[in-house]
Amino acid sequence: MEASGQTVMNRGWVYREQVTRAKAGLSVLQYYTQHYRHSSQAEWQERITAGQVLLDGKQVEANTQLRPGQSLTYHRPPWEEPEVPLNFEVLHEDSDLLIVAKPSGLPVLPGGGFLEHTLLWQLQQRYPQTEPVPIHRLGRGTSGLMLIARSPLARASLSQQMRDRQIHKVYRALIGPAPNLEPHFTITQPIGKIPHPVLGYIYGATPDGLFAHSDCRVIKRNAASTLLEVTIQTGRPHQIRIHLASVGYPLVGDPLYDVGGVPQCPPATETEKLPVPGDCGYHLHAYQLAFTHPQTQQLVSFVCPAPGELSD
Repeated sequence: MEASGQTVMNRGWVYREQVTRAKAGLSVLQYYTQHYRHSSQAEWQERITAGQVLLDGKQVEANTQLRPGQSLTYHRPPWEEPEVPLNFEVLHEDSDLLIVAKPSGLPVLPGGGFLEHTLLWQLQQRYPQTEPVPIHRLGRGTSGLMLIARSPLARASLSQQMRDRQIHKVYRALIGPAPNLEPHFTITQPIGKIPHPVLGYIYGATPDGLFAHSDCRVIKRNAASTLLEVTIQTGRPHQIRIHLASVGYPLVGDPLYDVGGVPQCPPATETEKLPVPGDCGYHLHAYQLAFTHPQTQQLVSFVCPAPGELSD
């Protein structure tokens, strides 16, 4: 990202955590190397030596053993974030909540090299007095409706509705050609954690995962693709991507989930990184959202027209 020909850096960030009993006895270097595999041991050694990692607020040697309850802070210097679409449309605004149309490519929350280039950061800058809080998440590559709380009442009420599965969410999804697919079908494949060499774990189709429920309807078929409407009764991470892949119909362009609903983890090379959930390319859009307004107690519903191939 550049402005007036100069590289623009963010403000950096401080990552704080407390040492648990299970991690006591590890050295500072072992702790970071084992927990944050996105960086090598040599890179963590360099950061510790440079004083970017503090233990109980003080500089520390890499081989210092950790004790339960100690405080670790990693002071990450400012960095250049990947470019993403930062413009988003506010479809509804009142004193309690916002309805936002998120573009594909914009992360919702910080992580994976993104801090200020996130929907949350941009909302905080636009609404600094109300501390906007996303009630649910969309994947970085997913476009469409996001529900944002602006008041303590809305945060409590909408979060409870999410837990009670009272928020109605409908998506548009694009899969490959499926001439023999039933016009209506339901997927209840459990979703759980699967080990990942960089992230530690990742979500996928597992026999012993948590219950997940997706109701699917074919909207349009053609020779190259099939457009589906998917209503999710549960909100597991990457549920639609995993569910459709688990029954043999991964989303068109999905770089992570293929037939079977298990993440693709080919051996990493020096030139290619392992695919992660935040990689874009798939076709998924949060089309409709309905819930009870926390202030008026009226049922409200919003629709965000789907882009490109996801429209009917």
